[in-house]
Amino acid sequence: MKICFATNNKNKIKEVKAALGNKMEILSLEEIGCKEELPETGDTLEHNAFQKAQYVKDHYGVDCFADDTGLEVDALEGEPGVYSGRYAGEPRSDDRNIDLLLKNLEHSSIRTARFKTVIALLIAEDKYKFEGIAEGEILRQRVGTGGFGYDPVFRPVGFSKSFAELSIEKKNEISHRGKAVRALIDFLNEI
Repeated sequence: MKICFATNNKNKIKEVKAALGNKMEILSLEEIGCKEELPETGDTLEHNAFQKAQYVKDHYGVDCFADDTGLEVDALEGEPGVYSGRYAGEPRSDDRNIDLLLKNLEHSSIRTARFKTVIALLIAEDKYKFEGIAEGEILRQRVGTGGFGYDPVFRPVGFSKSFAELSIEKKNEISHRGKAVRALIDFLNEI
């Protein structure tokens, strides 16, 4: 079975392919000929995920899934949330996003946070949603060089290492995206 993962983020594709193994062939946007930026104007992760998937389905006629992920920080009342990727503005920059997050938390002792991923699947005429959450805390400085996004400053509950210090296999085991992808895989294996 072939299915498109509606993202241009090569790191996300790499993580999902690692989680899926050989169960199905994941096509990138590039492989289906989609070069344009997908719309992402919703005010919730769910809205953005379905908006991106619907765009691909409508314009390219392929079954697909899309995700949206946000980092919700308790001391910042859930920010950056749906705006996690562009928290520090355009152009998007992981480093500038982390710098702004650490600045905004500089005087806060409350460091609890969670990553949340929503995956929207459009297959045939049906729509499905899968979610994954990883609870943790925001570190006071970057630790580790792996992963992407906020991984160097996010330490998951029960671990002494940041996401950026974990292997991709371990991260997939416990991460928000890994949990959502496993729910997606379980569903696809049943149809």
